Amino acid sequence: FSGVLAEDVLRALLELQDRLAATTAWAPGAGRNVTLQDVCYAPLNPAEPGVGDCAVSSVTQYFQNNGTLLALTAMQEDGKDKGTVDWHDHLMYCVKCVPRARRGARRCLGDGGGL
Repeated sequence: FSGVLAEDVLRALLELQDRLAATTAWAPGAGRNVTLQDVCYAPLNPAEPGVGDCAVSSVTQYFQNNGTLLALTAMQEDGKDKGTVDWHDHLMYCVKCVPRARRGARRCLGDGGGL
């Protein structure tokens, strides 16, 4: 992995997404500030969407837009091979398993529950 799939870039993307989600703008026609949830597409909760319900297409969704989940590591043993798995392995697992909805794929879904 390199370029845009580097951990520091993913962390910067998480920070940018958080700032954008918290952004408000004055809407003179509505006479109030509007937020992301006022204008986003939220197919799983269209009536009263929260920021987490907005459909955002981003690689960070594989980590539920959570920096703590991005930082997780674990020891793994496969026969004689031992090693540490991290965000690289999680991303590869998700890319391979989500389209086929394999067992355990739930942890690959976005923070709103979708892909």
